[in-house]
Amino acid sequence: MKVVVIGSGVVGVTTAYHLSKAGHEVTVVDRREGPGLETSFANAGQVSVSYASPWAAPNVPVNILRWMLQRHAPLVLRPKLDLAMWRWLLSMLGECRAARYRVNKERLLRLARYSQTCLARVRAETGVTYDQQSRGMLQLFRDERSFRHARAETKELTRANIVCRVVDWDEVLRIEPGLRHTHARVAGGVHFPVDETGDAYLFTRALATIAEQNGVVFRYGTTVRALPTDASRVSHLLTDRGTISADTYIVAAGSYSPLLLRPLGVRLPVYPVKGYSATFPLTDTDAGPTSTLTDERYKVAITRLGNRLRAAGIAEVSGYGIELSAARLRALDYVVGDLFPRAADMKSAVYWTGLRPMTPDNVPILGPTPYRNLYLNTGHGTLGWTLSNGSARVLADLLTGRTPEVDLTGLTLARYGQ
Repeated sequence: MKVVVIGSGVVGVTTAYHLSKAGHEVTVVDRREGPGLETSFANAGQVSVSYASPWAAPNVPVNILRWMLQRHAPLVLRPKLDLAMWRWLLSMLGECRAARYRVNKERLLRLARYSQTCLARVRAETGVTYDQQSRGMLQLFRDERSFRHARAETKELTRANIVCRVVDWDEVLRIEPGLRHTHARVAGGVHFPVDETGDAYLFTRALATIAEQNGVVFRYGTTVRALPTDASRVSHLLTDRGTISADTYIVAAGSYSPLLLRPLGVRLPVYPVKGYSATFPLTDTDAGPTSTLTDERYKVAITRLGNRLRAAGIAEVSGYGIELSAARLRALDYVVGDLFPRAADMKSAVYWTGLRPMTPDNVPILGPTPYRNLYLNTGHGTLGWTLSNGSARVLADLLTGRTPEVDLTGLTLARYGQ
């Protein structure tokens, strides 16, 4: 079968790899000059299986009001006259109910666990390297109130078969000894020992090379203009460099997916939420992180990637602009300097911003559409790196006529009535 994949981020490239491995003839189309140059380029580096939780949580509505008064707020709203933005915000708030949160978390965990298994298979098959480590993730709490709440939540996590343990300050230092230099007061943490880290861009670029060697064709610098349809099928792909025909088309274009699908009448509830990152050279490896941690007050993740330190976080709802905000960058610098003041060359930071494709429930949208030969692999939000390989394998199985190894209940467009 001839398949076109739109998008060469980590989701699109893994989809192409798994499709090629299943015997399909695959072409990947992307407007950028290479793979992984947008949302996959400089994310937090966390393959956060145990930490796969929806942003739409019961405490978010109250926290939004609190964050408005907080310096270095983890969530920033820049309202504008954009119907899609307001529709998405209202839908997201509707998902903050406790019952919806439990449903959405189960869906994310189901796919995240499967995806981790698929990632391990890809490593074994290809030998791909990407500054990968399997040393767990630490959730860090600065105040007793949030730490008490986390301790109570771990009982529910344990019931969901998530391996985790509550750790006091002494144990925090055993896990991350570089924190001994911190300026912050730390109440304690929760450690998730099975989570992994790795550079999503290095992985995407390396896997694209492997896929190309296996016969996948990458057409970079090619902008998709439209998906013309004929009755119940997509007839071809119209680009700025001509037309491309295939048997099946997969949209893995991240935040831009709804813009492509809107003319087809497919209502995709995906909206861009901007995230920021800063990458620093490590000058004292003993004073930096050994793996990855998340500062829960500021929602900033700090990850060791080889001889680099990556800090990433912040959710800015402001549309499709990718301008760097000096205030957001100061927030990243502050958290790194506060927790690991001796670790990095702060003056040599490389800053970046990207658009996370978020659904209101924070669960991705996989599989079929109302058009028989049009499929989706998008809406992964902050978890594109974590969920990419499992999502890709699902698409490969569906197109090959195999039953996916993971239950797709609640993971398709059907949950939105389409």
